[in-house]
Amino acid sequence: MVKKKQTVEKVKVVMNDVEMARAIRRLANQIIELNKGAENIVLVGIIQRGLPLAKRIADVITKQEGIEVPVGALDVSLYRDDLTQKGKYIEVRKSDMPFTVTGKTVVLVDDVIFAGRTARAALDGLKDYGRSAKVQLVALIDRGHRELPIHPDLAGKVIPTAKKEDVKVEIFEVDGVDRVIIK
Repeated sequence: MVKKKQTVEKVKVVMNDVEMARAIRRLANQIIELNKGAENIVLVGIIQRGLPLAKRIADVITKQEGIEVPVGALDVSLYRDDLTQKGKYIEVRKSDMPFTVTGKTVVLVDDVIFAGRTARAALDGLKDYGRSAKVQLVALIDRGHRELPIHPDLAGKVIPTAKKEDVKVEIFEVDGVDRVIIK
């Protein structure tokens, strides 16, 4: 009888649920400060994990400022420049932008910024919804290793990583848990 070796996946938790909640509150406050209030801003969450983060940030801003901040969802799948490599693995989802971005300060929200390619795709997709006055990029995690000259205006945490490492933000609304792990 041959025994199969079981591989145990090593996971390092770099942000737990309490730290995530704290980072989200800090990002919301920094957005308010950066924009001198919450007038004229809209949040756009990049599907999939950017959307629940955008909703949480909007909730904090609403409580702080007493202003309802609109939140939209943007699927960047068809705007990616790596469709030829990842085409059959990409799942297209429906964007939901119940407002125009024309004349607004758009705060793009994503879970992790790595090469900058998702943010570039989001900028391309955003133009289909109007001409914004300004676009700001917010990421919960900035892990470095840019391939494009795109950097977040605000980041919840900067985590130096090796390129081969996998950084995963797990969100309760999608994954049933709030944490950031490195595999």
